[in-house]
Amino acid sequence: MSSRDLILGRVRRALADVPRDDASSVPERPGRDSAYEQAVDRRYLREHGSRSLSETVDLLAENLADYRAIVHRVAEEELPDLIGRLLAERGSQYVLVPPGLPPEWLSAAGPTRVHDRAVSTPGELDKVASVVTGCAVAVAETGTIVLDGGADQGRRRITLIPDHHICVVRVPGQVVASVPQALERLDPARPLTWISGPSATSDIELDRVEGVHGPRTLEVVLVGEM
Repeated sequence: MSSRDLILGRVRRALADVPRDDASSVPERPGRDSAYEQAVDRRYLREHGSRSLSETVDLLAENLADYRAIVHRVAEEELPDLIGRLLAERGSQYVLVPPGLPPEWLSAAGPTRVHDRAVSTPGELDKVASVVTGCAVAVAETGTIVLDGGADQGRRRITLIPDHHICVVRVPGQVVASVPQALERLDPARPLTWISGPSATSDIELDRVEGVHGPRTLEVVLVGEM
């Protein structure tokens, strides 16, 4: 028996108790079995559980940390000092800056600003230790930060080449509970980058290696109303 026969056999057994009359009550669509369409419950949950705003933000912070991101929570007026301290602790001499990053975010930072430019080469970007960006949305249930190339995020490559990424998430405006809620806010035609923790991979012996195809260190700053 081939793999195809095995899979189709399982589908037939799963649909064995679906009355034949059900097929006539569902409009036919090319390439689709109408009985199957009616047999499968597609009322997916948009959110798992009911949470207050503070509980949703707490869940986001917990899941980000579980993915080995470093999470900071500050008020708006504390943000410049925090970013300046994080860059100083890192010893960064240069920091990549997207074109639309609010200038006050780096008002207390000492490193030289390197602006996101189309003509920058990978070698030039590799000499920059840190990058500071905003985000498009953050998903609490999965601990995921989504970038869409907006003005405060810049080109995708500036968040993949430097070894240290500081990402600012505005609370509550940019925090959602679930992936379905995030997708409603995103434009699928934009270059979306979904980030769950620092870049990491494992070899066949399950030895974890970080920083292979993105930043080795991800610091997420939740700023605003907690």
